[in-house]
Amino acid sequence: MTNNHTARFEMGIDNSREAREIMDEVLAALKEKGYNPVNQLVGYFLSGDPTYITNHKGARAVIRRMERDELLENIIREYISDI
Repeated sequence: MTNNHTARFEMGIDNSREAREIMDEVLAALKEKGYNPVNQLVGYFLSGDPTYITNHKGARAVIRRMERDELLENIIREYISDI
C-alpha cells in the first residue's frame, strides 16, 4: 500500500543571521581564491565533503559551524522570500 501523504519537515530555531554571516564569509573566501562559489557549494552540500570549501581565511571551519541542512533551509527561505 502506498502512502500518498506528503511528509513534513520543520526546522527549529531561527538562525538566519548566523547562516548569512557564515555564507558571506565563505563566499568571500571562495571568490578571493578564484573558485566558482556555486560549484563549490553544490559539491559541499551534496557530498558533505568540506574539502570543496577553501581553507583560505578559515572558510572551511566557518561553514562547519552550522549543519548543512540548516544552511540549506536558510538559503532556500531567503530565495523564496525574494520571489
